[in-house]
Amino acid sequence: MHAVQAVAFGGPEVLTPVVLPDPVPGPGQVVVGMAAADVIFLDTLLRSGWGQDLFPRTPPYVPGGGGAGEVLAVGGAVDPAWIGRRVAVRTGTGYAEQVVAGEEEIVPVPDGLATETAAALVHDGVTALGLHRLGAPCEGEWVLVSSAAGGAGTLLVQLAVDAGARVVAAASSDAKLALARDLGAEAVVDYTRADWTGRVREATGGGAALVYDGAGGALGTAAVDALADGGRFVTYGTADGFAAPDPEAAARRGIRLLTPLAEGPPDRQTVREALGRALEHAAEGGLRPVIGATYPLKRAADAHRALAARTTAGKSLLLIGGE
Repeated sequence: MHAVQAVAFGGPEVLTPVVLPDPVPGPGQVVVGMAAADVIFLDTLLRSGWGQDLFPRTPPYVPGGGGAGEVLAVGGAVDPAWIGRRVAVRTGTGYAEQVVAGEEEIVPVPDGLATETAAALVHDGVTALGLHRLGAPCEGEWVLVSSAAGGAGTLLVQLAVDAGARVVAAASSDAKLALARDLGAEAVVDYTRADWTGRVREATGGGAALVYDGAGGALGTAAVDALADGGRFVTYGTADGFAAPDPEAAARRGIRLLTPLAEGPPDRQTVREALGRALEHAAEGGLRPVIGATYPLKRAADAHRALAARTTAGKSLLLIGGE
């Protein structure tokens, strides 16, 4: 089978097209023929060697964390009725024509939902639903979504709008801000401007009640200034490291700092259930992932370069049949 390996830790150039033996499922496993592989910013960090304590990798390895396709084979103790079914798969690899996954790592794709759409929800759909539950936006309150044109950000804008909240979206270009408006954001702010948090406070009449920080680092830390006293700050961004707001200053203002990533990754059952909900929500029209860029498998390096350059709006996918 064709695949892409990270042959060493480093820049996008270490992503190398290779031919590997077709995988064979063991007991409790399936082989998924991949139609689309999910590409997330975390993939670029792991490729560089970041996060070995949380996500150990030893080159050469096949990057990725799943996608969507069709079950080709099953191992022992797995119901053969899975064969031929379209599934979303979330596992420890993805940039390949075929991947092995545990039966507990696959979820059926609902009838009528495009396979690419399912792949786009494998990580960002799960993330957005979890953050939405944690942030719990209320009808009429202002919600700031930073990195609003990212894979998870575009979904958070939709979920907040559907909950009746008023959304101010922060992003880095006119095209990304226009996308956020199309998704329902009432106000937009360019966060590359020095006074962007002040503009959020002005647009919201004193500050947002809830912030979803998808950037992390200095940008995420600054986003606390866009909150009204008594607000909630939910941070999940790692592009420039974690946001590090002053907990004492936040406490003085009555701000709740919510850092779900610090609690470690959710267990497989929690992820599977959340992915199932995301797929059903999308099949009903309630979640509409924005697929901003697609690449053939052999151009995985280009997908990583675009993510690092912040030029992609929405979700990036590798289309396995698009060589």
